Amino acid sequence: MPVARSEQRYPAQRLTRIAGALLDAAPLCAIATVTRTGRAYVNTAYFAWSPRFEIVWLSAPEARHSRNLERQRSAAIAVFDTHQTWGGRDRGIQLFGTASEARGTAKRDGERLYARRFKQYDPGSLEAYRLYRFRPRTVKLFHEQLLGGGTFVTARVDTTGRLRWMRTEVYEAD
Repeated sequence: MPVARSEQRYPAQRLTRIAGALLDAAPLCAIATVTRTGRAYVNTAYFAWSPRFEIVWLSAPEARHSRNLERQRSAAIAVFDTHQTWGGRDRGIQLFGTASEARGTAKRDGERLYARRFKQYDPGSLEAYRLYRFRPRTVKLFHEQLLGGGTFVTARVDTTGRLRWMRTEVYEAD
């Protein structure tokens, strides 16, 4: 299946709406980190997100992905609705950036985000866990209903959290 570049650009507001809808589509994300030996490692976690597309989640500091982030902050996150069926109008978002344990203001802000999304969460009840924050540099959006079949749009996340179109790629059937 060849991949073709498209000149189709998307305005920041539209990308922001689509990205928000994709992040709201599922409570779980897949978090990819890098091991000490450079190997990929993935973990699934419940998450919340901010208007700047920062992702927060809870994890034990002893967990492999948490230890990986202590050594190497590079991370990627994927979010997708697990109720999709093959051959339908698919959608999902991939985010690429860095992550670390949240501290100070970032921790307090992250706990508020997490509590807003998960009403049962009580910040004082899970003392063995830490809050982690992911800060994206780029996002890749896939929403066939809104962007077209086989269309992936990559956007840069600027310092204010605004999405800026970078490229559009279309996977074409042979």
